[in-house]
Amino acid sequence: MSRRIIHEDTPAGRGRLAARPGMEGDRPETPPSIQTLSAGTERFGLISVPPGYRPDRPAPLLVLLHGAGGEARQAIGWLQPVADEAGLILLAPQSEGPTWDVILGGYGPDVKRIDDALAEVFRRFAIDSGRVAVGGFSDGASYALSLGLINGGLFRRVAAFSPGFAAPSGTDDHPRFYISHGTGDTVLPIDSCSRRLVPRLQAAGFDVLYREFDGGHTVPPDIAREAVGWLLDDTP
Repeated sequence: MSRRIIHEDTPAGRGRLAARPGMEGDRPETPPSIQTLSAGTERFGLISVPPGYRPDRPAPLLVLLHGAGGEARQAIGWLQPVADEAGLILLAPQSEGPTWDVILGGYGPDVKRIDDALAEVFRRFAIDSGRVAVGGFSDGASYALSLGLINGGLFRRVAAFSPGFAAPSGTDDHPRFYISHGTGDTVLPIDSCSRRLVPRLQAAGFDVLYREFDGGHTVPPDIAREAVGWLLDDTP
């Protein structure tokens, strides 16, 4: 897949997303399913619609980002059972390259792709504007942290499972963070990753719920369940 070139002196080139809930569009009844999200000939990834979704009842949304070399279906699989129970819509975009754009050299193509995917979701589904979040695993967790810091006005909460770094082009508003990491992670070792990231976020004044667990580079079921509960907790 060829990568689109986007000038860095643009919103997408700075990692900024423009789509917002409340966009006009048709919102038909949608049965519970995992389906391809597309507009015209463009395929953005997958969307998981939970049982009980109704177009007259705005639902929470989590943008869920896969790891390096991964795919949208893997991302959906981490959280779908818990998300279905909670009534949480999952949007899993597919990166244009083997991982997300900023890791390959700079923001742009994947930011535009995610923005277009969000615009389509906001057009077709009733989304609660106060409960839009971003999350991811591994490289996807690093990308979620970065986009969350840049787009805090859209993403009120960020869930990062085993992240490596954060590379925001700036910060917007004040999102809250859930970060988990296995103490036996040999892919992204905890000492050089989350144990450095978390104190830096806290020192910058961000609210961080941090969980270490006995395990490797993975998302344990209890971590997945706690994270979804945290995402949907309305406590200020």
